[in-house]
Amino acid sequence: MPMGHTATQQAGSGGLTATEHRLANGLRVVLSEDHLTPVAAVCLWYDVGSRHEVKGRTGLAHLFEHLMFQGSAQVKGNGHFELVQNAGGSLNGTTSFERTNYFETMPTHQVELALWLEADRMGSLLTALDDESMENQRDVVKNERRQRYDNVPYGTAFEKLTAMAYPDGHPYHHTPIGSMADLDAASLEDARAFFRTYYAPGNAVLSVVGDIDPEQTLAWIEKYFGSIPAHDAKQPPRDGTLPDVMGEELREVLREEVPSRALMAAYRLPHDGTRESDAADLALTILGGGESSRLHNRLVRHDRTAVAAGFGLLRLVGAPSLGWLDVKASGGAEVPDIETAVDEELARFALEGPTAEEMERAQAQLEREWLDRLATVSGRADEFCRFATLFGDPQLALTAVQRVLDVTPEEVQAVAKTRLHSQNRAVLVYEPTPQSDAAAAEENEEEETAQ
Repeated sequence: MPMGHTATQQAGSGGLTATEHRLANGLRVVLSEDHLTPVAAVCLWYDVGSRHEVKGRTGLAHLFEHLMFQGSAQVKGNGHFELVQNAGGSLNGTTSFERTNYFETMPTHQVELALWLEADRMGSLLTALDDESMENQRDVVKNERRQRYDNVPYGTAFEKLTAMAYPDGHPYHHTPIGSMADLDAASLEDARAFFRTYYAPGNAVLSVVGDIDPEQTLAWIEKYFGSIPAHDAKQPPRDGTLPDVMGEELREVLREEVPSRALMAAYRLPHDGTRESDAADLALTILGGGESSRLHNRLVRHDRTAVAAGFGLLRLVGAPSLGWLDVKASGGAEVPDIETAVDEELARFALEGPTAEEMERAQAQLEREWLDRLATVSGRADEFCRFATLFGDPQLALTAVQRVLDVTPEEVQAVAKTRLHSQNRAVLVYEPTPQSDAAAAEENEEEETAQ
């Protein structure tokens, strides 16, 4: 088969470069050389996540992440894991609202193996997908749900706040884990149709970053992926458009066996990929990004009503992003007192904006996080896939840091003023049950006795 890639594009930033290619079947490829260490990362993003699912069949995207490790035409059972790990590599896969990704980090001389493995399951998973593997992984995912959501303190907070922030019927109303009922209802034919629709070359981005020979790597990609037939049956995801602000405060109080009272909230923030989103990231970093943040200083150090206070950004492209507030109360502190203090800090920040020192510190913090991510071959491979899949341009990964540094204090203040207030949030309050209250008191008494 003749080489099907289009003219190569290349760009660079800070010594990092990336070339782009496209196979005849639609697979997008990003290659980036880095000979610092004899390893390379292979990363494959499929443009499918929980936002593509329909009511009654939630959790299919995440279920498929597990099914992809259950064997393909030439790799039986757990073979994918065994082959990579026996070759000295590491691997995994994850699912989000907006994508599913698979990744391996390999010694340089084993890159071809990772490419062959990824191509084999992209091209032939259906031949190995049967009732046994379906039931096996259905049970694995249900156990994961129990362990990470249903049976741990505060485990359902993310699911509940997401459902509150995005109304019923919205593509982001449910989280990628899916519901137990929907996982039970998914049939083998549902899974096969899902694979045929979304696991096609034209719906994927493959990046290889590290100690590679680009020409040889591209030849391997053409050899293993080039013969996989194109398949274009995918429908665009449902529209996730919502008003900028909720226009009200939504609230739920839960009485559960938790270690302490907690205040959690989700604020509707600008879509990822916008300048306003970078401004929101800086605002949340100043307010709740670490021990120098305003909320930590107020709640943990000054008021001593909390043992932890954080504010982070969940970046989303197809719907408003979420600002995620998480405060765990200390001792007998009451949630209303904590909430009053939070609102005072948000109002003061909206009125005054950030200080020059806070801007400098927050920009340095986000810059360091970005550079740390781009410094690893796996982090860079993932970011190339992310920007190619969600924004159509992998080169944006190399200029992301500068975009954060270009944001002004006025823009940070503006996003805080328009978005970080009580009429734009879903609130979750955790109150311990009498049993968990008694257990906490007993634990405190034992600690005081020991001292």
